[in-house]
Amino acid sequence: MLRLPLWQTIAILGVIVFGIILAAPNFGSREDGTSYVPGQTVNLGLDLRGGAYLLLKVDTDESVAKYMNGLRDGALKSLRNAKVKYFPATEEPGRITVKPRDPSHLDKAGRAIIGISNDVIVSIDEVNQQIVIEMPEDQQEALITDIIAQTIETVRLRLDPNGVREISIQRQGKDRVLIQLPGVEDTTADKVLITQTAELWFSFLNDNVGASAAVIPRNHTVMEAYSEGETQNPEKHLVEDEKIIIGEMLVDARQDFNEGRPVVAFRFNNEGGREFCKATRNGVNRRFGIILDSRVISAPVIQSAICGGSGIITGQFTIQGAKDLAILMNAGSLPAPVVVLEERTVGAGLGADSIKAGTIACILGFIFVLIFMALMYGSFGMFANVALIANLVLILGLLSILQATLTLPGIAGIVLTVGMAVDANVLVFERIREEYIRLGKAAQAVKNGYSNALSTILDANITTLIATILLFVFGSGPVQGFAVTLGLGIITSMFTALLLTRMLIGFWVNPQKSDTLPI
Repeated sequence: MLRLPLWQTIAILGVIVFGIILAAPNFGSREDGTSYVPGQTVNLGLDLRGGAYLLLKVDTDESVAKYMNGLRDGALKSLRNAKVKYFPATEEPGRITVKPRDPSHLDKAGRAIIGISNDVIVSIDEVNQQIVIEMPEDQQEALITDIIAQTIETVRLRLDPNGVREISIQRQGKDRVLIQLPGVEDTTADKVLITQTAELWFSFLNDNVGASAAVIPRNHTVMEAYSEGETQNPEKHLVEDEKIIIGEMLVDARQDFNEGRPVVAFRFNNEGGREFCKATRNGVNRRFGIILDSRVISAPVIQSAICGGSGIITGQFTIQGAKDLAILMNAGSLPAPVVVLEERTVGAGLGADSIKAGTIACILGFIFVLIFMALMYGSFGMFANVALIANLVLILGLLSILQATLTLPGIAGIVLTVGMAVDANVLVFERIREEYIRLGKAAQAVKNGYSNALSTILDANITTLIATILLFVFGSGPVQGFAVTLGLGIITSMFTALLLTRMLIGFWVNPQKSDTLPI
């Protein structure tokens, strides 16, 4: 059958119409009252549009101190297990000293602490009768490097969870991180996502003693309730210091709805699921606090044991607030506090001239391809030209709906796609021509041409697509921008060349009336 089934024809036309709807906002201004659905346009990169520039300072000193505190606690625990009494430990940057109360226990204390960590040197100071735990300079530098790398990755996950915004994040100096946000003018929301430490844990609340009590019980802390904006006289809670579940046990969090209200749905790993089940089973009728950066974001009363390893966080959330909270929970906590040192607008490095040059290149390449196809393949070439126009519309629509960032290399990918998009049509048309010469029947030649060329087309495009995926996965910045547009172009060109063009040819060729092909 030369013509495609009716359902396939409707599906092809539906995809084209949907692509036009997605691409339409890029050709008009929403400020003039025009309403588009969904109304998203292509993001332009820093090299085309400019954006925001943020310089962060990572508090690496606090992180090193926190790491050393952990080693101190581990060392003191080892001494207690070895039944060695000691004086309070003294701390200096990168150095901890512990002195046994009984000098005869000095060697015993040293043996108890000696294997505490491979990152520090444990030595016995016999003159001062103490144990010295010291982190060498090179180990401190390695720790700081790891902290900066973790900070960059966490910030990237928060700002660009889908990996399509083309955000540039890189280390600068010892403890600085430079962030460039393409197309961003107001960085308020981004700064909140960046600077929030996002340390998450679950603890019980103490309702028997109010947070306003004159004397706070031991092992309890007063914490304010979480809110998205500034709140006058926020509610306060008395939280037990024991952390029942920590953020590292979280597997996934996402914005959802419960009874029409925005919530955050979350899921634990196996360990977290067991602890959550145990806590809710033993804490029926108690309030279970969900704490983020020492603020209680939700404090539900446990009605019954919850053993499915998942739950929801309710509160006075907006949809965007719930989405931001889910992003923070998924990205994890920052390994060190960060502050914004500098913020300014980044001007377009290439700007209007680059857009103009890229546009001219696209138009010229497009025109030359159209002329070539029309001259070489006549009416069939015109069908291929229609498919090429549809191909560009689909690329633009996909870039809009994915909110991918278009950079100058991305424009180069589109220009390359224009040339590659007709490759499949050229292969098919040449096979049709060969079959027509051999058989002399138009309809049969078209059928054979498409079936015989299919495997070659798939092989060529799939291998190119694999290379494009590798460029996106292992590349960064401009390389990823090129890979995104080229990859989308390969997918859309396969659709338009193998389906749209065949549909048009099927309508044109009438096997009952003509056995001639204008090709």
